Amino acid sequence: MISLAGRDILHAWGKFIFTGVGLGLLIGVTLTMAGVYRGMVDDGEVLLDASGADLWVVQKDTLGPYAESSSIPDDLWRSIRTTPGVAQAANVTYLTMQVRQGNRDVRAMVVGITAGEPGDPGWPPQLVAGRQITRGHYEAVADVASGFALGDVLTIRRNHFTVVGLTRRMVSSSGDPMVFIPLKDAQEAQFLKDNDAILMQRRRTEANPAFNRAGVPGLLDAVLASQTTNSQVNAVLVRIRPEFTPEQVAAPIRRWQRLTVYDRAQMQNILLTKLIATSAKQIGMFLVILAVVCAAIVAFIIYTLTMDKIREIAVLKLIGTRNRTIAGMILQQALVLGVIGFVVGKISATFAAPVFPKYVLLVPRDSIAGLFAVLAICVVASIVAIRMALKVDPAEAIG
Repeated sequence: MISLAGRDILHAWGKFIFTGVGLGLLIGVTLTMAGVYRGMVDDGEVLLDASGADLWVVQKDTLGPYAESSSIPDDLWRSIRTTPGVAQAANVTYLTMQVRQGNRDVRAMVVGITAGEPGDPGWPPQLVAGRQITRGHYEAVADVASGFALGDVLTIRRNHFTVVGLTRRMVSSSGDPMVFIPLKDAQEAQFLKDNDAILMQRRRTEANPAFNRAGVPGLLDAVLASQTTNSQVNAVLVRIRPEFTPEQVAAPIRRWQRLTVYDRAQMQNILLTKLIATSAKQIGMFLVILAVVCAAIVAFIIYTLTMDKIREIAVLKLIGTRNRTIAGMILQQALVLGVIGFVVGKISATFAAPVFPKYVLLVPRDSIAGLFAVLAICVVASIVAIRMALKVDPAEAIG
């Protein structure tokens, strides 16, 4: 049986090789799509790890700060810091925007961090080059995926920042590289209105009839001052003491501060079920389509090879070859085709992953599952050819 399958494969080796390569490219795309999903999950994990937080305190009834907009006063961290069980509390802002460097724009997540030192919540945990931010304004630490280099000058809104440090694998849940800047600068970039908007709002405020009727002394000055200052952040990152549980610390903050608090498991669930859920479904649909296409290709080529040797199969039946031997020969050919395709696919996915626009994480268990899936597809695809071969009349050998 093995000899029959091997001889037939050698007889049509060109067709087998070319079909295996084509099938392998499809399998490579399938493995890459699975790697893209794994990469998206890993990006979410990296985002949570980069924050260095055990709890995220955000605006009440929001899914912030990653999945939804959140805005809270920047002085709340003081009262949160005094909550029993809180070891550290730090303000943070997140803003996904286009960062300009020279003549090119890079989409990045701009992170505003408070004054402190490496290891504090929100700070990049480690650098691959340069130093951390030491000044209160106009310095930045960027992820190497952004393409920025030490000394580059970045334009964020109206201000210019010098890149003083580089980090690695500091990305948002969508894979955008992070750029860390001082909190005050980030607040200005995210919340502060531009000059034209401030002047327009002043005119609207002064011309408001209801405002004029109020006639409260100093009210206009207070309104105008509020338009030129900012005191909002997106979240407070909290690190708890080892002897406390997240719920023990979160409960009083929810009750007395009237804020929403998420622990690590809840925030991870938000990232997976809210941010990347749709992308995961799309990738799942692509995987199903690619599996069907792979099955169709294997079925077609095995069917074609079987049709080409109908007379030989009839001769085998005429000399007394058992149906199980003939079915085994066809099944082995399908499995060999699947193995060739998987090897080509695995190699192509491995070489394509580093140059793919999205982060692709190829894990061994996905490759093992893919191999078994390919072999299962080959078995199913060979059924049609086997059924046709078993129906061959031995008389056709002498017809």
